[in-house]
Amino acid sequence: MPLTSSPEQPQPLREVVRLLKGWVERTGAVWVEGQVIQLKRRAGSSIHFLTLRDKLADVSVQVSVSTATLDAAGPVTEGALVAAHVKAQVYPANGSLTFACDDLRPSGEGRLLAHLEQRKRALQAEGLFARERKQRLPFLPRSIGLVTARESAAERDVVENVRRRWPGAVIVTRHALMQGLQAVEQVTDALRSLDADLAVDVIVIARGGGSVEDLLPFSDEGLARAVFACRTPVVSAIGHETDTPILDLVADVRASTPTDAAKLVVPDAADEARIIATGRDRLRAAITARVRSQQEALDALRSRPVLRDPSGAVVLASQRVSDLQERLHRAVRRAVEREQDQLEGHLARVRTLSPRATLQRGYAIVTTDDGRTLASVADIEPDEIIIARLIDGDIAAAVIDVEPNEQESA
Repeated sequence: MPLTSSPEQPQPLREVVRLLKGWVERTGAVWVEGQVIQLKRRAGSSIHFLTLRDKLADVSVQVSVSTATLDAAGPVTEGALVAAHVKAQVYPANGSLTFACDDLRPSGEGRLLAHLEQRKRALQAEGLFARERKQRLPFLPRSIGLVTARESAAERDVVENVRRRWPGAVIVTRHALMQGLQAVEQVTDALRSLDADLAVDVIVIARGGGSVEDLLPFSDEGLARAVFACRTPVVSAIGHETDTPILDLVADVRASTPTDAAKLVVPDAADEARIIATGRDRLRAAITARVRSQQEALDALRSRPVLRDPSGAVVLASQRVSDLQERLHRAVRRAVEREQDQLEGHLARVRTLSPRATLQRGYAIVTTDDGRTLASVADIEPDEIIIARLIDGDIAAAVIDVEPNEQESA
């Protein structure tokens, strides 16, 4: 029933808010669709707030949601389209109208993106995106494998840019559907065919841009695992720079566009020619400088006196040898003369002390006939035979008498 009121009998504000709260809450919970235009996560709180806006009309409401509900919905970002199970509430303190959400799910494209995000997390946990497992691209591949749609702009961009950069490049193309139900199967078959070709050193999977639905085949788990299992490095060139299908994450190298893929798989012949020319010039300059330096060192050596007249050193050495020989001869002569003088002095002293010298002065050495030297008359008796040894012979004589000196006797 409508409230009765008049200026004389107005209704209390609290009563109006109470009745309004009752009317609103009788509407019950309802699923609504809207776009998240603002999300406020409150640190340390279990309740957060987001603002939902209608897709077509300029209508927006504030919604409270718990941490558990928000986390269960997956990655909810501003701009995402969601379906929310909400119940209208009126706060008596200020009469404001809010909605409490107990279930939140991505809607439309948002739901698709949520599924893709879950798939990405599962593959990442298995290590399919690990940087250390990615292969390096060859500097100059023998053959380039290309998987793309027949007569597509992506094929034209890759082929023209590869041949512009390296005219001699060999491209092995496998055409496949890049969109639709059969795209995954055909792209996978083409990929495996090129991977089995031993002459193919790198494989490019190229497609132009498109919607999330158009690029779904390149987020297929089977295709991602096939790329991960390839022995040949794989370059993903799907869509534009802003598009990031799962293939970009599992491939060894991601190219932002098909044109960028051509720049990644082959070097620029003109740039390489300039690098070679620059290197050749630097090498020539280095060799010239080295030869000049060695020539200057050789000239400095040749300018030295010993190299201007090599025999001069021999003459000097020969002169020094002659001087040393002369000094050696003089030293030997002096040593011999000194030793000879010493020898003659020793001989003179020996001759002076020798009995022979005494005999030369007229003395004789007297011995008995048995060889005893007589030093005193007391050692001999009369009638004994004595031998007198002279300088030129011996005299045997008989002792007639022995007369001692009187001085000796005294």
